[in-house]
Amino acid sequence: MPEADLTTRAPQAELPIVRLRHWGRWVSAVVIVALLAGLGVVLAQAQIQYDTVPEFLWYHVMLVGLLNTVLLAVIAQAVAIVIGVVIALMRRSANPVARVVAAVYIWLFRGLPVLLQILIWFNLALVFEFVSIPLPFGGGYLVHEPTNVVVSAFVAALLGLALNESAYMAEIVRAGLNSVDRGQTEAAKSIGMTPAMTLRRIVLPQAMRVIIPPTGNDFINMLKGTSMASVIGVTELIHAANNISSNNLLVMETLLAAAIWYMVVVTVASVGQHYLERAFAGDQRSARPWSRVGRALTTLRRA
Repeated sequence: MPEADLTTRAPQAELPIVRLRHWGRWVSAVVIVALLAGLGVVLAQAQIQYDTVPEFLWYHVMLVGLLNTVLLAVIAQAVAIVIGVVIALMRRSANPVARVVAAVYIWLFRGLPVLLQILIWFNLALVFEFVSIPLPFGGGYLVHEPTNVVVSAFVAALLGLALNESAYMAEIVRAGLNSVDRGQTEAAKSIGMTPAMTLRRIVLPQAMRVIIPPTGNDFINMLKGTSMASVIGVTELIHAANNISSNNLLVMETLLAAAIWYMVVVTVASVGQHYLERAFAGDQRSARPWSRVGRALTTLRRA
């Protein structure tokens, strides 16, 4: 187009800028707020003595239930992780017997409901009257006690939860190990690393990024799953709430107190999982603020 035409043409009127309306967002927001307000009104008019809930939080039996819940979850998860790592390594072993045993273990404990496993361990005395560990030399026993004494309600719940979780942990660990490229293992062997050193220094640090998120999720499930121990009389949070409400008939109030403690424990566990994931993903997270400030000051000094 000639330059003269460009200079002589009248300027075109600017097109108006029309803001895009998101009516669907406004409607959905109003519906959600209305539902929440309705729920609040219903809860406010419910026959619940909210002012008594904080009092139940600090009852002795409730604190005992909280302690047992945390102990059961932590010990069961720790045992499950150890067994799960062993089973996962057995499944990856070149030994066919080890692979079959590991597969059967996972199949068995994943197939049985947790509550059923807890009840089986709790009633083990019906099958074995004594738990005996003989000494290797000289006769006698290292342990020879009635099964009811050794496998108490707490131990039965611990065994049921830990063994069930170990089957899932074995699959989680195996998935994490499979996520590491085999070439890195071969490279480690080529520079003289032993299999144990390769696993500890090369494979596991990378596999942990895959292992930690589902493990943290399972631990939170474990915290809530300890409520099943109440069926055999273990004083965990649900059992403690039932004990209190059996005396004062304030069922909802005591259950709300137990719910608050569950949310507190789960929140702490979620925060711990977050920082654990950060620890094993150092190369993926952005630099910390003070690191960026330090680099900026260094650049200014060099300028």
